[in-house]
Amino acid sequence: MITNIKRIELDDVDSKILSILATDAKMSYAEIGKKLFVSAGTVHVRIKKLTEAKIIKGIRADLDYALLGYDICAFLGIYLEKSHMYDSVKTEMNKIPEVVDAHYTTGNYSIFAKIVCRDTDHLREVLSKKLQAIKGIQRTETFISLEEAINRQLILAKVD
Repeated sequence: MITNIKRIELDDVDSKILSILATDAKMSYAEIGKKLFVSAGTVHVRIKKLTEAKIIKGIRADLDYALLGYDICAFLGIYLEKSHMYDSVKTEMNKIPEVVDAHYTTGNYSIFAKIVCRDTDHLREVLSKKLQAIKGIQRTETFISLEEAINRQLILAKVD
């Protein structure tokens, strides 16, 4: 659970920098500065401030798993035996590389996770030998994705 979050005030330049990075994280400070009519040094200072405030959590490559041979994307609804087991289950799930996203949720499932696998045999192995072997997971429901319709970052400000 998130508590005691210190929110920082973002001005228009901060919001536009975040929007540019959400669209193209490889853009240089100089290019961002030109778009926003500020110096590269200003962009650098702003990004450093946003990173220290943990608004920018990191910058990473958006991989095409299918091109890497991972043809199955599945979502798992995970039922826990007891809700207090969440932390230990989360720790164990974090050790499974195929689990690429997981959320503690309300509703039917305690955890909703996204996994990527090479094929259905690999999916079966991950489910039966890794995930369902975790102490505290009562059962899972699997939903195989047929197509990713939307995958994007939230854009905070329009950049001309």
